[in-house]
Amino acid sequence: MLKLINGTLIMLTLRKSAERGQADHGWLQSQHSFSFADYYDPAHMGFGPLRVINEDRVAPGKGFGTHPHRDMEIVTYVLDGELAHKDSMGNGEAIRPHEVQRMSAGRGVLHSEFNHAAGRTTHLLQIWIQPDVKGVDPSYEQTYFAPEEKRGRLRLVAAPDGAEGAVRIHSSTRLYAGLFDDGEQATLSLAPGRLAYVHVARGKVHVNGVALDTGDAAKLDGESRLEINQGQGAEVLVFDLPA
Repeated sequence: MLKLINGTLIMLTLRKSAERGQADHGWLQSQHSFSFADYYDPAHMGFGPLRVINEDRVAPGKGFGTHPHRDMEIVTYVLDGELAHKDSMGNGEAIRPHEVQRMSAGRGVLHSEFNHAAGRTTHLLQIWIQPDVKGVDPSYEQTYFAPEEKRGRLRLVAAPDGAEGAVRIHSSTRLYAGLFDDGEQATLSLAPGRLAYVHVARGKVHVNGVALDTGDAAKLDGESRLEINQGQGAEVLVFDLPA
């Protein structure tokens, strides 16, 4: 949509949290930003190469059994609790808050994910990004980004060149994470022809003058600048995407 704010025309589409697809599997409560599994919405099939953002809550002792993936960059971002990961490459790790896990499925990989904690739900975002090239060797990477690195700024956490210690993905997508409160603000310049997608993992924040709440998202197309401010306990993911 086009929105006029303080005399400036903003090209931003707001995606409200309640509009997302909902799935209740008992042990798994999931909200789908884009079409996924039994949730199909032709208006929300993805945005650029961003194909999936699932907000999952996994009950204690439950999880996803061994299943295959191929030709997809999979990023896991845990908000609370922890998620145990095992895969056919021999990796076995626990993913915790402030860690970013990247698995390049490439030619094919099997993996499982479980919440082994007693009495504590795991809350996470699972993100799928389509790669620029198919058939790469499967690979895995996991990195911790301290909260102070994200406080009042957009910290690069995934990038095709692994810049600034970000996990390396096989896509010309750049993913940032930020924490915002009170007067903290950050800006991001967007190159011509690029898209931006902002997902509010928790809290409240303004994106280019538009108010977003927990679970909301903003799609920006044709903008040259992204500005985040007026945060209230906000944790935000920003995707800088090819069109």
